[in-house]
Amino acid sequence: MKAVRYRVEHETRYAYDAPVSQSWQRARLTPRTLPWQRLLAHAIDIDPHPDERHDGPDAFGNTVTHFGLHRAHRRLRVRMQAEVEIGARPQLQADATQPWEAVRQALLQDGAPADLEAARMCEPTMLLPLSDAARHYAAASFVPGRDWLETVLGLMHRIHADFEFDPDATTVSTSVDEVLQHRRGVCQDFAHLMLAALRGHGLAARYVSGYLLTDPPPGQPRLMGVDASHAWVAVWSPRHGWVEFDPTNDQLADQRYITLAWGADFADVVPLRGVILGGGTQAMDVAVSVIPADA
Repeated sequence: MKAVRYRVEHETRYAYDAPVSQSWQRARLTPRTLPWQRLLAHAIDIDPHPDERHDGPDAFGNTVTHFGLHRAHRRLRVRMQAEVEIGARPQLQADATQPWEAVRQALLQDGAPADLEAARMCEPTMLLPLSDAARHYAAASFVPGRDWLETVLGLMHRIHADFEFDPDATTVSTSVDEVLQHRRGVCQDFAHLMLAALRGHGLAARYVSGYLLTDPPPGQPRLMGVDASHAWVAVWSPRHGWVEFDPTNDQLADQRYITLAWGADFADVVPLRGVILGGGTQAMDVAVSVIPADA
């Protein structure tokens, strides 16, 4: 399958109603390099120019840009520009069937588990504690002896069918149990719900953040800055490795998906997070564009 190239722009702007005297920030705005994803060009521009800046990996291998501003400012703009090339993800082996219980057992075996990174992704987190409600919701998909891939696909299909996309229904701190109660939310909520459901049954799953190419209406030009960051889930099995599922759109990730970062939950992949001194009330604006390079 021919590789596809994209230009990505992600700009975050803060405006403060009082001067900020000190600011320390962490940006996870560098697309990952993966067997199917190449980072061809990349730049992060920060205005005002930071007084200190350095890049380094976090515990999950994401590139983090640390920077600090040590003089008064009333605005902050962080703009990432990248060009990436996306090839085909590994093909799933149709004959590599395995009961979901066997996958769980591979993560629980004595001594070293089959995959240490996967074993880390079975544990609850502060943002995603174990949820009896999520485990109970998922139980209908976890039929004894059912194939792992069929089980996870079935769970993804159910979340897509049972929940309504509503950008006004939740915030970044909305819990999985609240999402289950109201049956609405955004991609972050559906990814968190799927993670909680899978981990509740002993499977390894991680939160993936990035971008998804969206097509404009027929006959309309592609607009700049109208896209958004996206979130989906990667689930592990010893026979398939990590497979990416998007419960918001009810599909496996393909060449339209650009991977930015991954972790145990949203807190591990926040694009821009920091601490400021002063500033008073602040307003934030985010603009994202994903454009095919030949557009």
